[in-house]
Amino acid sequence: MMAIRTIDVRERVMARNDELAAEVRRRLAGAGIPSFNLVSSPGAGKTALLERTLDALGHELEIAVVTGDVQTQNDAERLARRTTRLVQAVVTGGACHLDARQVMESLAAIDLERTQLLFIENVGNLVCPASWDLGETAKIVVMSVTEGEDKPLKYPKMFREAKYAVLNKVDLLPYVPFDVERALAMALEVNPHLRIFRTSALTGRGMSEWLDFLRAQARQAVEA
Repeated sequence: MMAIRTIDVRERVMARNDELAAEVRRRLAGAGIPSFNLVSSPGAGKTALLERTLDALGHELEIAVVTGDVQTQNDAERLARRTTRLVQAVVTGGACHLDARQVMESLAAIDLERTQLLFIENVGNLVCPASWDLGETAKIVVMSVTEGEDKPLKYPKMFREAKYAVLNKVDLLPYVPFDVERALAMALEVNPHLRIFRTSALTGRGMSEWLDFLRAQARQAVEA
């Protein structure tokens, strides 16, 4: 009687991804580079937040960015106009997330000896990226006041996987029916350890706390 062997392809793919993520993490840790995987729904303002961040910190820190998008390099081109440092574009061609292999390949183009901070701007999606380790120091989930307050309850895995959250577009609060305290309570219900920033990438409101956090992360990585 012929034996039937079932191979879980997804399990093997994820295992290989985790191996590569561990190597990415080892390389970045060895170079003293904190790395942040920015995740959000489409339109939450990840790119605008990075633009404002590069404008503010580009003269202080050597910052590299890896951007992921399903199609086009539009986000990478926007960010490249804000910095002379490397912005590496990854077009996934339909995939709803970046993976560790793509980040590993991007590292080959980055001068790790000079880089002090790495941002990975993931594809706009709150489902797929939650399951894929990229070797980052931490995930940062970005949500905006133009989205529903219950995003953390609808996408709990992403908020559990994240170490930090950014509530963006707070300049629009006078114009949209969004209960900030309710939204933050839901986020902390899912992940009580989440540190939350409130920002407006457009006006700069709340950016000082965010920028001080990034400065501290870069400094602590060097001292570690």
